[in-house]
Amino acid sequence: RMSSFRKALKSRQRNHHERSQPGFRKHLGLLEKKKDYKLRADDYHKKQNTLAALRKKALDKNPDEFYYNMINSQLQDGVHVAKKANEEVEVTEEQKKVMRTQDIKYVEMKRVAEAKKIERLKGELHLLEADSKQKNKHTFFVDSKTEVQSFELANHLNTAPELVGRVFNRPTLKTLETKSIQGAVEPRMLKKLAKQRNHQYKILSQRIDREKKMFVISQKIQTRKDLQDKNKKVKVQKETPNAAAIYKFEAKRKR
Repeated sequence: RMSSFRKALKSRQRNHHERSQPGFRKHLGLLEKKKDYKLRADDYHKKQNTLAALRKKALDKNPDEFYYNMINSQLQDGVHVAKKANEEVEVTEEQKKVMRTQDIKYVEMKRVAEAKKIERLKGELHLLEADSKQKNKHTFFVDSKTEVQSFELANHLNTAPELVGRVFNRPTLKTLETKSIQGAVEPRMLKKLAKQRNHQYKILSQRIDREKKMFVISQKIQTRKDLQDKNKKVKVQKETPNAAAIYKFEAKRKR
């Protein structure tokens, strides 16, 4: 009986349909259903709640409130960007470009290559006339003050007075008498050789500067890789264009 009653009850059920727009009102468009009204009402109340919250926040705001970010930021293309002094620039544009495109192994390889070229140039030039080279001092000792007053460096070194100021290739008088002079002696050739030597020193200075830049870039890339570690760390020294940042990591016992 129950099953027959259930079937009879189910057969008489009908799906509820909201009425459509009457014919004489079709020029007004579709008739709004309850689901459409619900969406419109929810959107309206959401906007009203947002406006009320903003109004309350504005009323509660302290007019004398101050944040350092108000003076330490500026608008760029409609976006607030933190100001940074020129001397506090952490990474130069050239360093950013290299760090984005090159890996630390490649940078280290180029740095080692530059270091080898620098050592080879130093071996060829001996840094005899480099401006940055520290001047050597040679002290001569005599027995009396009279000898100090009459002291002549050329006689003491047994060389020609014209060669006293040279720090290399300073032959003695006996060598000059017994052997012929080898190499360039004409002023024009000497001037040409000096010009070539100065050019070599300039190249050496450029390579030393390039090697230092590569070292800084390598250190900065390695620091960024180390920062990916989840260990606790504290910044000890800020990053500068000439040095990577220094962090102190919490000691962690390896198992």
